[in-house]
Amino acid sequence: MKKILIIEDNLEVRENTAEIIELSNYKVITAENGKVGVELAIKERPDLIVCDIMMPVLDGYGVCHLLSKHKETASIPFIFLTAKSEKSDFRKGMEMGADDYITKPFDGIELLNAIEVRLKKTDLLKQQYTGHEAINEFIANAQQTGKVQLTSDERDIYTYNKKHVLYKEGQRPRVVYHVISGKVKISKTNQDGKELITNIFGPGDFFGYTAILEDVNYKEEAQVLEETQLMLIPRDDFMQLLSNDMQIAQSFIKIITQNIIEKEESLVNLAYNSLRRKVAYGLIQLYDKYKLKEDEKPILNLSRENMAQSIGIATESLIRTLGDFKDEKLIDIQTGKVIILDEKKLRNLPY
Repeated sequence: MKKILIIEDNLEVRENTAEIIELSNYKVITAENGKVGVELAIKERPDLIVCDIMMPVLDGYGVCHLLSKHKETASIPFIFLTAKSEKSDFRKGMEMGADDYITKPFDGIELLNAIEVRLKKTDLLKQQYTGHEAINEFIANAQQTGKVQLTSDERDIYTYNKKHVLYKEGQRPRVVYHVISGKVKISKTNQDGKELITNIFGPGDFFGYTAILEDVNYKEEAQVLEETQLMLIPRDDFMQLLSNDMQIAQSFIKIITQNIIEKEESLVNLAYNSLRRKVAYGLIQLYDKYKLKEDEKPILNLSRENMAQSIGIATESLIRTLGDFKDEKLIDIQTGKVIILDEKKLRNLPY
């Protein structure tokens, strides 16, 4: 049962509000002023706080400010109750981190709807997003709970041919890309002209957002690997999704952190593993990203050059190692496709 904390100095309003919320199957705790409310919030860790603004001892703004300073309470959804309706009060409350704002007098349905929406959002954003699909799952869930729709039928979809360059290193980012179909590679090239593919994106993926978040020019190149359809999302819409809600922004930061950890694992593989381990790791990483199957067997359908560049080895070394894996019946190769026969053994290759 979800726990709601009501902080309200007016006894009648406090009791009536508590009764309405309790009838909707929530557990309710109450505080008669802001000081007591802060103490209860730290002690009880409620799932949501409904707080009046004009109160003795400590007003609602003070409550919001103090709770934002505690790690345990900073992410608790916070709804202000107030009899004041001036725009400046709305703005001040939202700037301090409030999630919603309800003006007295209000009806029970209005309050319960606000509570339900905020709790649903919190539950969605508490999900653990890991692996290659993390950013896609996060954005899909954030759109369900936020006001900004990144993807919609109203946005144009553009078709790009193989080898089309979407952007180059040094260009200014203007959009976030959403892949409808096809594949796009992200790569960097050193001074000797050697290319390293740092990522490959397929249907459902979003990319190009890192440079927007950092507010810097692109540090890599994006090129289409096959005929691809993309939806282009203006940077302002993407930033609005993050800036309008502190919970969404915090969840996004966690995903970026997880992506960094995954990149570090890839660098460790590149630096220290044997050639066989590098290739096995690379094949599994590519399969985990695309999950393509043929006759119930995992398959990879990339050119040997792109596959080698994504693993960070020479194409000749990749071809030779794939031949060894085929002889050991770890994989099969048919019409250019790599079919994984023993996924478990590849994941746990000892040397």
